[in-house]
Amino acid sequence: MRSIRPLEWPELETTLTSALTAAADPLESAVSKVKRHVLPLFLIMFIANYIDRVNIGFVNSHMQTDLGIGAAAYGLGSGLFFVGYALFEVPSNVLMQKYGARAWLTRIMGTWGLVAAAMAFVWNDTSFYVLRFLLGIAEAGFFPGVVFYFTQWLPQKERGKAVAVFLSGSALASVLSGPITGSLLSIRGLGLHGWQWMFLIEGGFSIVLCGVSWLLLKSRIRDASWLTAEEQTVLESAIAAEQAEREAHGGAHLPAVKLLKDPQILLFCFLYFAIQLTIYAATFWLPTIIRKMGGLSDFEVGMFNTIPWLIAMVAMYCFAVLSAKWRFQQAWLAVALVIAACGLFASTSGNPVLSFVAICFSAIGFKAASSLFWPIPQGYLDARVAAAVIALINSVGNLGGFFAPAAFGYLQQHTGSITGGLYALGVASLIAAAAGFLTRNRRVNRDALTEPLHSKAH
Repeated sequence: MRSIRPLEWPELETTLTSALTAAADPLESAVSKVKRHVLPLFLIMFIANYIDRVNIGFVNSHMQTDLGIGAAAYGLGSGLFFVGYALFEVPSNVLMQKYGARAWLTRIMGTWGLVAAAMAFVWNDTSFYVLRFLLGIAEAGFFPGVVFYFTQWLPQKERGKAVAVFLSGSALASVLSGPITGSLLSIRGLGLHGWQWMFLIEGGFSIVLCGVSWLLLKSRIRDASWLTAEEQTVLESAIAAEQAEREAHGGAHLPAVKLLKDPQILLFCFLYFAIQLTIYAATFWLPTIIRKMGGLSDFEVGMFNTIPWLIAMVAMYCFAVLSAKWRFQQAWLAVALVIAACGLFASTSGNPVLSFVAICFSAIGFKAASSLFWPIPQGYLDARVAAAVIALINSVGNLGGFFAPAAFGYLQQHTGSITGGLYALGVASLIAAAAGFLTRNRRVNRDALTEPLHSKAH
């Protein structure tokens, strides 16, 4: 009888690897590799993006002392970022289509890093306004650019998960920004203040990421050496087939005028604007509220700043679980907004410690509301118009980032208090909570939005 020779370990390893590779779905394998190579980098890029956007919240008092930039100028400068961002988002998206996501994302990172670092050398109100506006221009198109990159590299069913992971960078950045920025503010040397070193180092990190993104991101699937030839072919075919299907069903771009024909879309824009008002008011003014507790170093202010966002992250998860179990998204959104309003009203107590605790409570509501909101328009919209409408809602909502800081700065400058602004935000949250029940789940298709206005009159 013929004996069977046992396989040596190298042979066994090769055999098992070959068997597993053969058994694996090449499309699934390709998607998994794309996520491993791309998502971590995009997550780090988003964290850097967010920190460079909001780090001025920690240097309000320093810039007032060293440069004489008052509360009104600080609030206006904080908000001007969003004006530049909104005005140049569409041109940035057009250029991204021309030059490709890889090249354009690298350009965005490089320019925003340079402008963020240049913030170290502002000398008066005007220079502060100009650089904040330029920072908004530089960052414009970053989020759509990442989403566009996903459309080129991931099938439709995988993009939602990828975007969710990418957006988690916002919550993570809110937690990390305090300790990182607080630590950097303690640096001294070369005749520069701590706030100047903070801008230089955080902006410089984004410039370094610019080089990393150019090296690691690839323009085409065929350029990815970490995909096998079979995986490249299968992935390209899957994405090309989905693109052809979208074009066959009329997936052309719809102008904002057409989209705004639908009252529900107007309502969605208002709701997200109200949510963003509160989020950015808290983001830019929370360090100032914390400082009023007295006797805290920059690092301690940064550490306290993480507490509301940590609580909010837990709350977002809990609300997501509850809303998935008991499905009535409008009701959950209303609950979150009422919680936010109660916290905002309580934060006007005048006691800095109680105000901070109230803001922590409010953060449970407004951060949860931000995540609870999006399934509502997504459930209402046809897939062919969802991307265009979501982009419109996001653009309008981000304008809340201009109005809230600017209004708070004006109130602080002229009344010595932001109490009026907190009351206004609380009222806005309550109105949004009630308005949320007017939203509908019926899907609207592309043909309904492009239907001529006069036809509805008959």
